[in-house]
Amino acid sequence: MRVDCLTMAGKQGRQWRSMCKGLILGTLLTSCMILLYCLSTQQIHFNLPEIPVPYSCAHRPSHLHPKASSNTSQQTSSQPCAPKVDIMFMKTHKTASSTFLNILFRFGEKHRLQFAFPDSRNDFFYPSLFQRSQVKDYKPGMCFNIICNHMRFNAPEVSKLLPLDTSYITILRDPADLFESSFHYFGRLVPFTWKIPGDDKLTEFLLDPHRYFDPEGFNSFYLKNLLFFDFGQDNTLELEDPRVDEAIRFLSERFHLVMLVEHFEESLILLKDALCWEMDDLLFFKLNARKGSTVSKLTPELRARALEWNAIDWKLYQHFNQTFWKKVDAYGRQRMAEDVAELKRRNREMASICIEGGRAVEAGSIQETDMQPWQPIGEKSIMGYNLKKNVDKAHQKLCRKMLMPEIQYLTELGVNLWITKLWGYIRDIINW
Repeated sequence: MRVDCLTMAGKQGRQWRSMCKGLILGTLLTSCMILLYCLSTQQIHFNLPEIPVPYSCAHRPSHLHPKASSNTSQQTSSQPCAPKVDIMFMKTHKTASSTFLNILFRFGEKHRLQFAFPDSRNDFFYPSLFQRSQVKDYKPGMCFNIICNHMRFNAPEVSKLLPLDTSYITILRDPADLFESSFHYFGRLVPFTWKIPGDDKLTEFLLDPHRYFDPEGFNSFYLKNLLFFDFGQDNTLELEDPRVDEAIRFLSERFHLVMLVEHFEESLILLKDALCWEMDDLLFFKLNARKGSTVSKLTPELRARALEWNAIDWKLYQHFNQTFWKKVDAYGRQRMAEDVAELKRRNREMASICIEGGRAVEAGSIQETDMQPWQPIGEKSIMGYNLKKNVDKAHQKLCRKMLMPEIQYLTELGVNLWITKLWGYIRDIINW
């Protein structure tokens, strides 16, 4: 009898501790979300004078390198060219954009370029529309070469910040896979998902999204046509609304290259050709990858439902998928295959030089704090890397930079991230 009483007391004690922990974390999360919402709301913007930036402020490279002909019948080099350094990269969510950001950071350091960075956080007050006054230390007439942090695209404001011949680049992902990733990563930050019953909230949501989705709900944009929303558009429009086609036409005219996650190496080769970069500029390791056990395998039915729910993103993706392969055809399929094989070979070579064990590991196995990637609330599902301890001096700096997560790299580049870091401390407590 005494043993039963002790067992019951132990169970009750654990239940009370669990309830207290849940209450504390719930109160803390709610308070922090309110705080961050206040910090994230649209700033007051004053009318700034418009001073055009017609030229680049780059330290022009002292060397030129040959630009190979895009005509597959001509394998000889044509006229030399200098790399283009004025770049607007529209960083979309859950699209391997952090991997590309690492490439841009290294390219910018190599050529001593001027970045337009946000102040106090790692994005431009997303989900507010971008305003140039959000750029750190901005004054009208200042010259920048690269802007690449998360923003909600606002073409008129961006155009007033960068040189006239800036190259506009972005990246898209299959909307079904993007939705699954976004639901996993941001779901806990979207309050209407809290009432979805069961352990498999993603499936339950897709079976009847209108039952749960609140277009006016806090952070609801993360779970419907997120790509369209990132480009500054209304993500709740009906697919037949003429504004959808108008937006796609506008983006087609504005962006010089739209890359695809599913063909990342091919995208980089097209970028190299368009901007006259070198193969060395394209080297990368996949950053912010999720461990496989956290990835929901969408059945054909759920995939169809995800595409139907994100119909505008699907239309956007299909359009740019077609333009992408037209660019590949113009480049030459055989030539593309050879260049992709070369890029993959060189990335494997760098992995053997830089990465302990040659592969990504789970967060708990990452030894250096500087190599710990940002994690979603509630779990540590994002993998990272351990830098080899015996890297030769010739590769030490490059290896560390290639493996460095976005937040740490931004800090090294001098960006003040006090709001982001505050949220990081809160997230770590919640993940406790």
